[in-house]
Order: sequence, then C-alpha cells, then structure tokens
Amino acid sequence: MATKEEIVKTVPQKGFFGHPKGLFNLFFTEFWERFSYYGMKALLVYFMYKSVTDGGLALFDKSTAASIMSIYGSLVYMSGIIGAWIADRILGTRRTIFWGGLLIMLGHICLALPGGATFLFISMVLIILGTGLLKPNVSSVVGDIYSTNDPRRDSGFSIFYMGINLGAFLSPLIVGAVQQEFQSYHAGFSVAAVGMAIGLIMFKLSEKKNLGMAGVAPANPLAKNEIKSIVKKAIISLVIFLVLVLIVYLKGWLTIGFVINFFTVIGVLAPISVFIWMFTSKSTKKEEKSHLLAYIPLFIAGTMFWVIQEQGSTILAIYADTRTNLEIGSKTISPAFFQSLNPLFIIILAPIMAALWMKLGNKGPSTPVKFSFSLLFAGASFLIMVIPAMTSGGTELISPWWLVLSFFLVVIGELLMSPVGLSATTKLAPEAFAAQAMSLWFLTSTVAQAINAQLAKVFDKVSEVQYFGYLGGAAIVLFVIMLILCPWISRKMGSIR
Repeated sequence: MATKEEIVKTVPQKGFFGHPKGLFNLFFTEFWERFSYYGMKALLVYFMYKSVTDGGLALFDKSTAASIMSIYGSLVYMSGIIGAWIADRILGTRRTIFWGGLLIMLGHICLALPGGATFLFISMVLIILGTGLLKPNVSSVVGDIYSTNDPRRDSGFSIFYMGINLGAFLSPLIVGAVQQEFQSYHAGFSVAAVGMAIGLIMFKLSEKKNLGMAGVAPANPLAKNEIKSIVKKAIISLVIFLVLVLIVYLKGWLTIGFVINFFTVIGVLAPISVFIWMFTSKSTKKEEKSHLLAYIPLFIAGTMFWVIQEQGSTILAIYADTRTNLEIGSKTISPAFFQSLNPLFIIILAPIMAALWMKLGNKGPSTPVKFSFSLLFAGASFLIMVIPAMTSGGTELISPWWLVLSFFLVVIGELLMSPVGLSATTKLAPEAFAAQAMSLWFLTSTVAQAINAQLAKVFDKVSEVQYFGYLGGAAIVLFVIMLILCPWISRKMGSIR
C-alpha cells in the first residue's frame, strides 16, 4: 500500500487558490451536500409542527419537534462511525463518498413526495446513513491531499469550510423562497434533492484527474479471515436489535419520548466507546496514545460549543418563528432565512481568518488556545439573548437584530474551533484509524445534539433569561478551565501544533 507521501505526490499541488487541485473537487462536493442538507434542515422543524393548512404535518408540538431535530442531527453525525469504518476497512473514502451522496439524494426525494409521516421517517433514515458515509470521508480526503507538515493545511481546511458554508448560506434562502412561493414544503425539499444530484455528478466527473490516489485504497483493509467474523457479528447485532425493538413495541414503550431518551444515551456513550477502542488498540502507537489524551479536553470543549451552536436550527429557529418580528417593510420574511446567517458570516470572515493563520504561521495561537476562545464567543452569543428576553417580558416580539448578533458571535467562535478541529483531528489521529478519528470529531456534534434533545424539553418550562443565561454562563466557565489546561494539552500534543 502506498505511503501518505507517495499519495500526496499523485495529487496536483497547484491549481486552487495556491492549494492542491483536488481541493476544488472536495470544496464543491461538500458545497452541494451541505446545500441539500441545510436546505432541508431549514424547513424540517417547521414542517413537523406547522398545521396541515400551512403545508405542514402537524405531528408534534414545538418542543418535541425540536427534540426530534436534535436526535436526528445527533444520529447524522453518529453514523459517521459506520461510514468511516466502511471507508477505512472496505471501500476507501472516495467510493464511500459516492454511495453516501446517493442515499442522501434518495432521502431528499422522499421528503419531496407527499408521503406523510412514513416518508418523513424513511427520509431521515436514508439521510442519516448517507451523511454518515459522506461527511467524515470528504474531510478525511482533504487531509490526504496535504503532506503532514504542509503549512497550507489549516488554511486549506478553512477554504474547504467556506465551501461548506457557501452551500449552507444559499440553500435556506432558495429553499425557503420556493416553499413560500408555492406554499409547499415538498417543493422546498425537492430543491435539496436536485442539489445533491449536482454534487454527485461533479464529484464523479473529475475525481481521478484532481485527486490522484487520495482516498482510493482503504487505510486498514479487512483481511480475508476477518470478513467471516465481521459478517457473523453484524448478523447477531441485527437480530439482537430487532428482538429488542419487538420487546419494546409489545411492552408499549415505543413512543417518541422513549426513542429520544434512548438515543440521547447512545449519543453520549458512542464517543466514549470509540475513544476506548482506539486508545486500547494494538495498532495505536505510544506517541499516538499521548495525542489521544490531548484530544479529550478538545473534545469536551467542542461538545460544549456545539451545544450552543446547534440550537440555531432548533431553539433559535422556533424563536425566529414565534418570538421575532418578521415584518420587513411591507413583506414578511421566512423564519428559514435566519438559517443563512451563520454561513453568511462564515463566508465573510473565513478568508480573513485563513489569511491570518497563513501570515502568523508558527507564531499563531496554539490549537488549545483557539478552542478556549471559541467557548468565550459561544457563551457570549447566548448571554446576549438575555437582554431581549428581559426587555420583552417573554411575550412581545423582539427585533430580528438580536438574533443576527447572536449568530454573529457564535460564528467567530466557530471559525476558531471547527476548521481547526478538523485539521487537528487529521494530525492527532492514529494512522490506523484515519477516517474513524475524523468521525470522532463529528461525534462532538453527536453528543451536543443528544444533550440538546433533552434541553429542548426544558426551554418552555423555564424563563428565557434562565435558559440563555445558564447555558451561556456554562460556556464561559469552561473557557476559563480550558485556558488553565492549555499547557498540559500542548505537552501531550508533542510536536503537533
């Protein structure tokens, strides 16, 4: 099997803003995947609780819809464990990306059809599985096209991250406008399906020319004697799962509340299991175990950050619909449009941050310091919402500018954490678990959204001041703790910055 440096040599190293040419493919593949995903996500919570006369399903109340959205998001990122394992052991990242995109497209098609609750849940399963196959592996291939010590690496991930957010910015505007124009959520979801189809076509047309050998071969392919054991374990696990589902169904426990609580527990346990698996593996070297220890506080900080950031599409989305003045002049804007704020600010600020890291080079702040300050801005984004909560008395509609400011603050934190977290993961990952380690980073969102599924139940039971104040304050406390731990984390990271 080719070494990492041999693979890098097969990738044209100049051609996309001074970066490897393959970054173009990965940029636009992720652009269209995020276009489809965030376009769907901008409408989904409303689709679940809006009345039938408004084009919705009226299946759930607002807090339950928010909890389902959080569990859905949690499972989307949790499925990355499966997708990364398939890439590392069976298909390689490139083929796994293609099959993931195909499942996502089919999921959006299900939402575009008027199939009621049945099609809603089928689409969720397809998109969960598809995103798990695609999401961690696209990011992993970005790491593969750079040599380990390439100074362009962090900047490349920032550019890649801008591609993600360009798709995420445009989709709520387009999908939301289509939904408003045709008064149909299904019409909006159909736009998301078309977006994923375009992404698949673009990826397949130019992958060989621009990506070379990156992502072709599995990093740790299954040996022939392992296949039988894996199949046997998979069948046993499936049978056990189906039996448990049958028991729960017969007992009458199979309710939405039970499912939400069950997957909350799974979402919290999943990263713990993956970390122990990697740390105790014979394939993980001594130095790599030190890197994994450094990863623990980074993971906790990432989880706290995403607890706040991911509520932009649940609690703040409902807040935009029910507590915000949407009248702009003589027009009423769609609450889905607020989902474009986060990616809009990233598009504006990401090039500035990328240029800054390039200019500072080795003199820039360390990864642990960047993570620490991301929590400061995340906390501030919720603490700022305490002001309109107090002045409005919890009843009067608030100015949309408060939401704009909240999204702006959390984006600064996101740019300090997310692209840096992706890059740090590819550098700290044990060599035998390249794609799986990337899925470990996405599990920060898994845990965060599993926690958010429970927090969504609390939002309408406490005052807005308490909700935003306590969560914002918790992020600030963790910011201080992370600053204290920075020297220890840096020592465990060794020569890696």
